[in-house]
Amino acid sequence: MTAMRVLLMAEQLRRTASGGIGTYVRGVLQGLDELEAADPSGPDLDLELIASRAPAGRGRSDPMASLGYPLRSSLLPGPLLTRAWDHGILRAPAGFDVVHSTSLSTLEPGSAVLVATVHDLLWRRLPDAYPTRGRRWHEHALRRALARADRFIVPAEVVANDLIDAGAPAEAITVIPMGSDHLPPPDIEAGAALLARVGVHGPFLLSVGTLEPRKNLTRLIEAYEQIRATLPEPWPLVLVGPSGWGERIRPETGVVLTGLITPTELSALYASTRLLAYVPLIEGFGLPPVEAMAFDTPVVASPLPSTAGAAFEVDPHRVDSIADGLLRVATDEVERARLRAAGQVRSAELTWSSIVRRHVEVWHEASGSGAGRPGG
Repeated sequence: MTAMRVLLMAEQLRRTASGGIGTYVRGVLQGLDELEAADPSGPDLDLELIASRAPAGRGRSDPMASLGYPLRSSLLPGPLLTRAWDHGILRAPAGFDVVHSTSLSTLEPGSAVLVATVHDLLWRRLPDAYPTRGRRWHEHALRRALARADRFIVPAEVVANDLIDAGAPAEAITVIPMGSDHLPPPDIEAGAALLARVGVHGPFLLSVGTLEPRKNLTRLIEAYEQIRATLPEPWPLVLVGPSGWGERIRPETGVVLTGLITPTELSALYASTRLLAYVPLIEGFGLPPVEAMAFDTPVVASPLPSTAGAAFEVDPHRVDSIADGLLRVATDEVERARLRAAGQVRSAELTWSSIVRRHVEVWHEASGSGAGRPGG
């Protein structure tokens, strides 16, 4: 039997800050590697990656070449390649059974079927939290995905419902959550050195995410200011993540910004913090909480699809609710133990190998459905 040929769009990995979608792409590849290691006879597929040209630089090797999968690199840089895909100027190369778009950036799949992962439609739910240009691109990209894709993968039921409201047929949507086991073991020494550089010594609270309005960091900082004097010591609040858009976060007393950090440093911070606070106004899934749970860290969070009740839930619109959650989880050892236990159960459910197994099932169902288009 001929192996199924899959082309995976991996353009997000070309970006300096690849974000949650980049984590998703790497998680899919990790899961495939783990399935292969567990059973070399399956899954029976040949997977290739497609992305823009490698970063310029004399003597620099392509970082995506180390991922272990054949890579089709365009001659075009990322922005031009994305526009060419958007406008149908470039189509998928012939010979593939499935093209998988890992974001709303899709391409015409030719004779293959197109499976598109839609992570959220939050620009529709909370438009003020997105810049105008971003909303416009997302809306056009959604329309292209609805026209081009045969099947959709979403991380949560709320995203499935939003996608149905946007016009996708319910029977074409499969809910598959994200994974939690993608971070490397913690480098405790590197984490301690990072904290020392930003003036943090001893216990601390942690928040992880892009610095943008939807992440609700202004209310989180206000809540922290309310409880700082009540903590056993004035433990700092460490904010990790790249700058996004909107009003800049101005560090208050005890609030420390690190910017982007390495995966091993992030693992170390998860493993050593008193808690993770993640209180976005809205989220399609929410990766940082389950990343933290994988390191036995208690989590204070908005109601999120990712946590499934394993976090201490707060109302992200109420500063007092966030403050109460921070103080309780930072100081109440009984509550901390309960959250650790719940978090261990939840993170163990979200392995990339089990998640990718479901992706492979969708690929097989899509390619065997006769939904492919003529031509190529």
